[in-house]
Amino acid sequence: MKIAVLSDIHGNISALQAVLEDIAQQGVDCTVNLGDILSGPLHPVETADLLMSLDLPTVRGNHERQLLTHPVESMGASDRFTYERLGKEHLDWIRSLPLDMQLGGDILLVHGSPGNDLQYLMETVDETGLRPASADEITSRLDGVNQSIIFCGHTHIPRSVRLPDGRRVINPGSVGLQAYDDSHPVPHVVQTGSPQARYAIVERQGADWSVDLRKVPYDYQTAADLARRNGRPDWAVALQTGTLSELG
Repeated sequence: MKIAVLSDIHGNISALQAVLEDIAQQGVDCTVNLGDILSGPLHPVETADLLMSLDLPTVRGNHERQLLTHPVESMGASDRFTYERLGKEHLDWIRSLPLDMQLGGDILLVHGSPGNDLQYLMETVDETGLRPASADEITSRLDGVNQSIIFCGHTHIPRSVRLPDGRRVINPGSVGLQAYDDSHPVPHVVQTGSPQARYAIVERQGADWSVDLRKVPYDYQTAADLARRNGRPDWAVALQTGTLSELG
């Protein structure tokens, strides 16, 4: 089995189209999507329309939950921009997405951690900032999970870890946004350091899985210009550089 794994598209349809073109050359058996699909100052409607037509196995991210449950007046800028542009058919599609999904009994798809779409599975945030989670921390967050391979997103950081018990956990990185800051659970910055779109190709090879964490070039400058026109200079910097360093 050969699987393309997408996550955290955030309405960046140019990045998504570039990734889909790359996937078409890889001979995959299926493509899955780990959520945080639309929110951001780019192309939420066009992204939703494309993904609805593709009907990929897809789980809901925290931004999908927020679009469905938060009052508009209390939404963050990315969610509000998106919510104000989506139609009923888009919201109905989001509402239909599960919080997690199993493939073939041995593969689990989640956005953050199982049962918690805001918890980082493969990273830990403390007073010093963001760091890779230890194997013990990841194992604790997977308590009760029996699948041998777990796909997660949310942090936008590509990473593959084989746990001591043999399970493999994979974050494909973000298709659409390579840097952001967040205040949960404490203020921190996440950045990959380059603007290319990210995704993963995962292939079963005997008893194990090979993992190809891929970078795909796309027209990030046009996406950055749109973000800036839509009042998001933070997104513009992140899209152009994969960092937030220019914001100071």
